[in-house]
Amino acid sequence: MFFRSTGDQVTTFAAVDNIVKRAVQEIPCSKDYANEELLECKPKHCRRVVMDNLVSEEEAAYLLGIAKKGLQFGGSSGGASILDLHSGALSKGDKFINIYRVLEEMHENVFTKNDFDIYREVKNKIHQAIANEFKIPLSKLYLTKPTFFSRMNMIEAKTVHDEYWHPHVDKVTYGSFHYTSLLYLSTYGKDFRGGRFIFVDTDSNKTVEPRIGRVSFFTSGSENVHYVEKLEDGVRYAITISFTCDPQHAIDDPGI
Repeated sequence: MFFRSTGDQVTTFAAVDNIVKRAVQEIPCSKDYANEELLECKPKHCRRVVMDNLVSEEEAAYLLGIAKKGLQFGGSSGGASILDLHSGALSKGDKFINIYRVLEEMHENVFTKNDFDIYREVKNKIHQAIANEFKIPLSKLYLTKPTFFSRMNMIEAKTVHDEYWHPHVDKVTYGSFHYTSLLYLSTYGKDFRGGRFIFVDTDSNKTVEPRIGRVSFFTSGSENVHYVEKLEDGVRYAITISFTCDPQHAIDDPGI
């Protein structure tokens, strides 16, 4: 995989118009994992990986439909909304509501068994890919929270939670994360402008241009500071699927 410089200290790691079977960037690990046990699972080497053939566009489109079905019952007053099928958390105005409680009160059956089956199958593909890439026993790597759909649009940010464009470290922000994955449900340059995923590096930032069905995953420590470029137009959908080495932070799959 060859990087492509854009001339402004930004390098394209995975361009939207390239089908990437497997692109890898090795990076030195931070010291974030030094005092942890969990030896079979914690990162022994750190990297970023992009795969376009792991999840099909049809599967991604199906998940996009699930996201839209849920998000229609909420929506942030700012430009960033989330839907968490595990906890039921759904952005609504400047707070969160529980979508399952809302649906129960409305006597609505929005999500189907097939929805949760497809969701689980896609999650399992990503789980296996991360375990393979980092040579981790699958049974030692656990789904963790938050794992959620995100929708970004052009509504002006109302709170700091809407300001997704600030650089951050997942392991600091969420604590339990060891490996972060993202599955994109919309396409850069077609469904939205701006909104690229950017790794912050000392030499030049590395960008991942989202395309529907593209999977990106990486170690969650401070070796992978990142942010999402501010949206310029359109609507951007993705799902964050997070994994931990700590069984105390494991969560179950959602279901009916």
